[in-house]
Amino acid sequence: MSIPATRRTVPVDVSERSFGELVGEVTQDLSTLMRQELELVKAELSEQAAQVGKASGMFAGSAVAGQMVLLFLSIAVWWGLSNVMDGGWAALIVATAWAVVAALLFVSARSRWSQLRGLERTVETVKEIPGAVRPDGGPNR
Repeated sequence: MSIPATRRTVPVDVSERSFGELVGEVTQDLSTLMRQELELVKAELSEQAAQVGKASGMFAGSAVAGQMVLLFLSIAVWWGLSNVMDGGWAALIVATAWAVVAALLFVSARSRWSQLRGLERTVETVKEIPGAVRPDGGPNR
């Protein structure tokens, strides 16, 4: 996506122009600059979104592959233990080991989840916005 350049390369004599004309020209130039910057942001965001989508797909694929590895390793451990003891007891040992891992992960995740507090800084800064600027126009709370 190309953005047209609107730069002037020749100096312009502004001594014969009115203040209103100069302000209008500056306003138009700022408007053009803002539009160009917004187009650049849109292009960059769409490119980044595509890369994030591809990376997310790769993470999902690796998670599925990791799950298959764990499944087959668990079967191999079960099969190996069944050479030493009854197959049912070997399966119970493997399942219990995975239950312990799941419980530890759950406790760790719950602990981290409870530490989340939300957008504290954002809430504080929004409270500092004057009432005239707020979308609802109301007073600060």
